[in-house]
Amino acid sequence: MSEYGGDAAYDRGDAVCVIGAGMSGLVAVKNLREMGFDVDCYEKDTSLGGAWNISKRRTPTYANTYLVSSRQQTEFPDYPMPDDWPDYPHHSQVLRYLESYADHFDLREHVWYGSEIERIETADGGRIDVTVKPTSGSAGRRLRYAAVVIANGHNWDPFLPEYPGQETFRGEIMHSLSYNDSSQLRGRSVLVVGAGNSGCDLACEAAVTAEKCWHSTRRGYWYIPKYMLGHPADQLAHRMSWVPAMFRRKFREYLVKRLGGDPTRFGLPAPDHRIDQSHPIVNSHILHHIGHGAIAPKPDIERFDGRHVHFTDGTSCTPDVVIMATGYHPRFDFCDPELLGASGGDPTPRLFAHMFSPSSETLFVAGLLEADVGIFPLVHWQTVAIAKWLRTRANDPQRAKEFRAQVVTEADTKYAGDMNDSPRHRFEVNHGRYVESLARIINTLDKESDGA
Repeated sequence: MSEYGGDAAYDRGDAVCVIGAGMSGLVAVKNLREMGFDVDCYEKDTSLGGAWNISKRRTPTYANTYLVSSRQQTEFPDYPMPDDWPDYPHHSQVLRYLESYADHFDLREHVWYGSEIERIETADGGRIDVTVKPTSGSAGRRLRYAAVVIANGHNWDPFLPEYPGQETFRGEIMHSLSYNDSSQLRGRSVLVVGAGNSGCDLACEAAVTAEKCWHSTRRGYWYIPKYMLGHPADQLAHRMSWVPAMFRRKFREYLVKRLGGDPTRFGLPAPDHRIDQSHPIVNSHILHHIGHGAIAPKPDIERFDGRHVHFTDGTSCTPDVVIMATGYHPRFDFCDPELLGASGGDPTPRLFAHMFSPSSETLFVAGLLEADVGIFPLVHWQTVAIAKWLRTRANDPQRAKEFRAQVVTEADTKYAGDMNDSPRHRFEVNHGRYVESLARIINTLDKESDGA
């Protein structure tokens, strides 16, 4: 590329811009390249890996992070993880896997490191102008692309709830994004807020490191052990996919209660939903630590008062540090929210089939998903569909127009099944339902490309 600066957009022809060189960005580059597109991938940091690169500035990964989905349910379909790896690899192994993936498919040469996206805007003919600037702070440069795939992740802007008295709390309040390793907990009393996978993992970290640990949850949940009947829990669920949903659900609930125990026996509220009506919490240790007195379960916070935290059941505790494992805001500051389907003042993206912009045929988001298994294979098929759609659009605009109508129809599919309708599940998909939808999209595009 030539120097930065200037107002005119430099036209990159039929090239596609990919934003981010984490898992979603890498698989997007790979599948776009296989469909014959030139690709420029821009990564803000100086190395690839995204959330799995613990050296990056904003990553939810900490020193003791392991996959909560099994290796076989996480790996890419065309690039398996090594057979001798454990069922649940460590984050350092996942990063090595992504680096090996990039090397195997020759992806590194397409990545521009230290490059931040300042702005994307639609241009004539469905093209998109992208303003890129070095993270060192120099002036940006506008480039015009045939399409843009946003793949910079959504677990980096922390959501912090607000409670009465919180601003005057005399201890430390931090989000889980700021947690690095157990040295931050040693010798301290810790309150962990949130019952997602991160919250449960951090409560278990505190149970073996901190002086005292309390764990605050708002409602009852199912705590699924990582192994059921000697197999990773998600693999067992996959093998039972042929069983009618009602019987599969009852069997899984029976197994969880038999193998892990009834949560109410451990002082936890009873689950207020069926086992597959909320994002799965996969943790084999939370009940173990509660049963040994290393974690004291607490309900939702009512208020803060000096050094004290009061709960809705009338009890209180005096933690040195409060860790809010309370999730993230999805943020795409470089484009207007309306481009991603946001409306009514709510900036949450609303995409066709969780990937197609409703207002631009050439703007996509890859990886904006939560799933009941690892999302790596789902994002693989997402980006295969995106690449095939762009190829159809370039080769046969009329067929592409007809297909766009199908995409709108496909967007009405309820990918999350009968999960509870809550903000927590806004990006949730049942992997079986979603893969079937992606297969319909891809098969239709394949037929069009064959002239059917």
